[in-house]
Amino acid sequence: MPRSRRLCRRRQGSLHHRVYCIELHPAVRRSARFRRQNPHARYDATCLYVGSTGLDPETRFANHLRGHKGCPLVRAYGVRLRPDLYADFPAMTWQDAVATEVAYAEELRELRYAVYQH
Repeated sequence: MPRSRRLCRRRQGSLHHRVYCIELHPAVRRSARFRRQNPHARYDATCLYVGSTGLDPETRFANHLRGHKGCPLVRAYGVRLRPDLYADFPAMTWQDAVATEVAYAEELRELRYAVYQH
């Protein structure tokens, strides 16, 4: 088995992935992509991006802003990290982080945030 595959398989079970939230500027509402995920969002709802990463959230946010493997909406409308919304999440496996990201985006929508997640 190639070395990269062995490393990838070993890393899949490691607990270093995190879920994070980024506040987006309200102008993100002009994006059709954002509106599709939030068709019933209130006009005054705080706009967020929810993601997961194997990096620390600060590094990942910087990567988004410079366009390195980042979401175009975060690059254009990212305001700041919101650690108050994700600090309680422990480090987890990649699979758990992806599942948590999706579930947390839905939970935030139920709490009346406008959330983009992919």
